[in-house]
Amino acid sequence: MSRSFLPALLLAFPAALPVWAQAPASPDTIRAIRLPEATVVGYGQYLPLRRTAAAIGVADAGTLDRFGPTSLTAAVNTLPGVRLEERATASYRLSVRGSTLRSPFGVRNVKVYYQDIPFTEASGSTPLNLLDPANIGRIEIIKGPAASTYGAGTGGAVLLSGPRPEVGEKRDQVGLTVGSFGLRRYVAAAGSRTATEELSARYVRQTLDGYREQSALRRDVLTVDGLFTPAENRTVAAHLLYTDLNYQLPGGLTRAQFAQNPRQARPGTATAPGTVAQRASYRSRTALLGLTHDYRIKPRLTNKTTLYATGTTIRTPFLVDFERNTVVGGGGRTAFSYQAALAGRVLRLTAGAELQASFESSRNYQNRAGTPGALRYDDEISTLTGFGFGQADWELPAGWLVTVGASYNRLRYDIRRLSDALNTPAQLYDLSRDFRPQVSPRLAVLKELTPLVSAYASVGTGFSPPTEEEIRPSNGSLNTDLEAERGTNYEAGLRGALLGNRITFDVAAFDFRLRQTIVSRSNDQGTQLFYNSGATRQQGVEAAVSAWLLPAADSVGPLGMRIWASYAYNRFRFQSYQPGTDDFSGNQLTGTAPHTLSAGLDLSSRLGFYLHPTLSHQARLPLNDANTEYAPGYWTFAARAGWRRLLVRRLEVDVHAGLDNATDRRYSLGNDLNAFGGRYFQPAPGRSFYAGILLGWRWDK
Repeated sequence: MSRSFLPALLLAFPAALPVWAQAPASPDTIRAIRLPEATVVGYGQYLPLRRTAAAIGVADAGTLDRFGPTSLTAAVNTLPGVRLEERATASYRLSVRGSTLRSPFGVRNVKVYYQDIPFTEASGSTPLNLLDPANIGRIEIIKGPAASTYGAGTGGAVLLSGPRPEVGEKRDQVGLTVGSFGLRRYVAAAGSRTATEELSARYVRQTLDGYREQSALRRDVLTVDGLFTPAENRTVAAHLLYTDLNYQLPGGLTRAQFAQNPRQARPGTATAPGTVAQRASYRSRTALLGLTHDYRIKPRLTNKTTLYATGTTIRTPFLVDFERNTVVGGGGRTAFSYQAALAGRVLRLTAGAELQASFESSRNYQNRAGTPGALRYDDEISTLTGFGFGQADWELPAGWLVTVGASYNRLRYDIRRLSDALNTPAQLYDLSRDFRPQVSPRLAVLKELTPLVSAYASVGTGFSPPTEEEIRPSNGSLNTDLEAERGTNYEAGLRGALLGNRITFDVAAFDFRLRQTIVSRSNDQGTQLFYNSGATRQQGVEAAVSAWLLPAADSVGPLGMRIWASYAYNRFRFQSYQPGTDDFSGNQLTGTAPHTLSAGLDLSSRLGFYLHPTLSHQARLPLNDANTEYAPGYWTFAARAGWRRLLVRRLEVDVHAGLDNATDRRYSLGNDLNAFGGRYFQPAPGRSFYAGILLGWRWDK
């Protein structure tokens, strides 16, 4: 793309739309037609996807069920522009349009909500590994800066919701899955739903010996969700999540070690032990409680308020450190919505605020083969972050929709060092870091070209301050010079349906310009250090298409057949970056592949048999900022097949089996970027199998 391609496209876009459009008979006719997409939350508008002026990817229950039940990776990676990586078992890293650059582990620069609860911590990190796929019924990902509604983060926002029973249903379920590399998975769930109340509980236990040495997993997750309607104009929802998690960390390998034996853990050297000797692992226990009150104050005025509290204990032995962290946090979000008429057209106004606070006691010890040794340092970290936001949506004649929004963001860290054995004399301090306020506006315009096709254009800004782990890395230093990232995103898209909804499509082009880009490097002890690197320019095109070749099995005909595909092309470059004497300007953005592809076939029959084969591709990508080392591209093939049926009116059965990485392709999923000593590679599992059964009993229908 040329330097001025997308801004010029956005300026020309509104003028060109009437030439392409077919004027609808009336706005009411458009809204009455059955849409190919379900309603999405979007920027809080709760509109059909076709009438939402944003790049949004949705993985619904059908998408999640077509893959194995042990991980969300394959399902999320069907969305163009989104990559979920698993560096070690249950160690997730999420990238939205290249946002993985500053995420050596965990999820950063992307705001995540779970059941309307702010799931991203006040410090900026998101513990996605606390969730099990069975706790997720739907994933909605807003791509690009979403600060105008969701606060800090230039990568986007992820909205997670849990599975829900149908109205009038009471169901109990038990399930078992076994598979390669010692996989054992147990599920027990119960739920019921009426017109006025809903209650469900779910327990999942998953254990795994692991593909690599030092990569075993044990995870226990309990969720309890309730929704009650004490009055016609209000509902109250309560959500409890408890996770007990323990997984081992095998560490990164060099290219030679990867080629020799991808199943080995990081070996030791003459001067440093390896991950096996140090028993590197991550252990945590977390409890989260959230309450949501949805209140219709007047026919046109509503309020939705969520409050939450959370507590976590973490024990992490790694190569040098043994970390003991205790974190307590809480906060809330409230939003008022008002619907009025302006010049005879619907005007929706939204305003609200979000506030989060946390306190962390963090102690770092010497790691003596998996047990804590002498205390190295002892810190207390307090974090306070919040933002206010407002938005207006105005429906204009001829199928136009205009959205204007903005947010005002604040963040403050208070770090107090109580003990220091790293320095002589000890350096004790009480430091405050307050990032200056940032206003993040967004403007979007949408035009309905036909009753089933729409086009949109938008421009928005984002603000992403450093996380607590980036300001205070595990080597005990303080990165007081690190500045927040700021970026502007230009975007245009076209989506809709053809041939009576048999074909659906979604295409988007974007140009994202980021300043003060944060990059990471590791030292010889495996500690990640962070720097501002200048500016990047991230341009790309994303496309998704789906087509029914045969009618759905539950409509006409004995067989349903659907094909689908998603593709993303990226041109991500460092625009200005000169660390030391090197000049990396013009280099490809580290850890980003220029091409990704996912495609599949869905077959289902009235007899209950189903088959879901999937093909995935990722092009080669640079492993360091200098672009001297690359991870090779790869193709993988997976499939799930099974039989799902309702027996004797009440008993449901789902017997299934699956195959992942069918060609036993050797590749790395979740590379360590700019790794010291060339330890870039985190090998993904080879060919693996799984099989399972899920039994359900319906008490009422």
